[in-house]
Amino acid sequence: MSAAVRKANQRLPPEVNRVLYVRNLPFNITSEEMYDIFGKFGAIRQIRIGTNKDTRGTAFVVYEDIYDAKNAVDHLSGFNVANRYLIVLYYQQAKMSKKFDQKKQEAELAKMEEKYGVGAAASKDK
Repeated sequence: MSAAVRKANQRLPPEVNRVLYVRNLPFNITSEEMYDIFGKFGAIRQIRIGTNKDTRGTAFVVYEDIYDAKNAVDHLSGFNVANRYLIVLYYQQAKMSKKFDQKKQEAELAKMEEKYGVGAAASKDK
């Protein structure tokens, strides 16, 4: 059976997509090193490495082909780079925005508690 036929018949889990979210990267990793590591699994459309305080050590890797992305996740999860073990996940927009919304809500709640003198911060003072 040829690879193309096998690919066509293979069913992928719903979370599989072309965009990977990579965590636990060395802070000083270069784009070239990222292309060397992830390029072994297929054509890459884009790599975005986190640069600010909240995103350092993370990156997004976008493959041209969904099967290349799956292959990269299968082979690179736990891969050792500069004594750090990579965490390679499929990017899930819904989960990422939910996490952001939760942080935003927590910040608003803390402001409200402070403003009105209620909640955990206020009860410690008593």
